[in-house]
Amino acid sequence: MTKRSIYVAYTGGTIGMQKTANGFVPVAGFLTDCVQSMPEFYHDEMPNFVIHEYSPLIDSSNMAPPDWQMIANDIQANYDKYDGFVILHGTDTMAYTASALSFMLQGLSKPVIVTGSQIPLAQLRSDGQTNLLNSLYIAANYPVAEVCLFFNNKLFRGNRSTKAHADGFDAFASPNFPILLEAGIKINIKAGKISAPTDQPLEVVTISPQPVGVVTLYPGISTDIFINILQQPVKALILLTFGVGNAPQDKQLLDTLKQADERGIVLVNLTQCFQGKVNMGGYATGNALAQAGVISGSDMTIEAALAKLHYLLSIGLTSNQIKQRMQQNLIGELSEG
Repeated sequence: MTKRSIYVAYTGGTIGMQKTANGFVPVAGFLTDCVQSMPEFYHDEMPNFVIHEYSPLIDSSNMAPPDWQMIANDIQANYDKYDGFVILHGTDTMAYTASALSFMLQGLSKPVIVTGSQIPLAQLRSDGQTNLLNSLYIAANYPVAEVCLFFNNKLFRGNRSTKAHADGFDAFASPNFPILLEAGIKINIKAGKISAPTDQPLEVVTISPQPVGVVTLYPGISTDIFINILQQPVKALILLTFGVGNAPQDKQLLDTLKQADERGIVLVNLTQCFQGKVNMGGYATGNALAQAGVISGSDMTIEAALAKLHYLLSIGLTSNQIKQRMQQNLIGELSEG
């Protein structure tokens, strides 16, 4: 049986960093050298793989939509040559990149697994070895045909993942959707669907940076904050509201939101709670937002909602079309009903 072949794109991040007098820094070629010195990556049961290191390497805090595009285009350029893809990425914005790629890679029939580590691969007790080893093995043997995020023995749907712990090994969570697969003593498929071979072509959506605002509500928040943030060139605003989608029933605030909606700015209501979904019909305070033109983001993560807005704002839709699609489940990013 021919071994599967996996393409590894090292974009940057902790996993490939080297220790220096000034702390950990990314060094070109260091990750590749590390992997080549670890025999477990070349075990008989492991797939063949190639590592492509980006130049320059990108700290995940510096990741932006043009970088998402570069990664998506890289996958497209190598799509027919490999059976799966592993993207090595810094943890800080990993869930944003995974969410964005899920909307950009249309017709995906091969696994794309985004992973990284909290401790550099070259260091003792690094989680990078397990994360990369498992990502390669899963991409070859359990090809779930969607953009996933693998961390600490769990495979998450990319656009359902969020960073939940700043410095722990269990750094990611999927608060509103079950994990796709768990790598324990045995690899157990949970909500993942193994892909069947297909010749379906991959289409990559071109997205452009979009001016999207995000505001977290708090008791006593001033309407002036909304007035300022809703000025041009903002095209959309994510409101992180209380509970199931509630906000102060303040006439000035509601009028400000209504005027923004009438100007074509897309207003999306997400809960600031870690888990659960928006239900604007539950309370008068939520219903008042709906009357002002604010739409429900259901149970999307901030990362997924932001990526989805970038995608929809980039493809030439009207404000009403964007509002409609934001509330639809396009690729498993939200729970309907």
